[in-house]
Amino acid sequence: MLDVERQFYATHMEEWSRTNSGRFAVVKGEELAGMFATMDEALSAGATRFGLSPFLVRRVGDQEEEISIPALTLGILRANP
Repeated sequence: MLDVERQFYATHMEEWSRTNSGRFAVVKGEELAGMFATMDEALSAGATRFGLSPFLVRRVGDQEEEISIPALTLGILRANP
């Protein structure tokens, strides 16, 4: 999920970092929907524009962090009941 958005963000991250570092990018598909000063503004704008459809919000300039949850990987814990 959001693979297209993540790839689009990764492709443009350096460009956006030069002028929008620290702002929050809203990405849907291969479209930058906007840059916002706060996470709340970005989420609100994304929800208004895209409703319940998934969209990516990421702070420009932040390194992507890999999160590992072994209980999910091993099937001990399930995210979707």
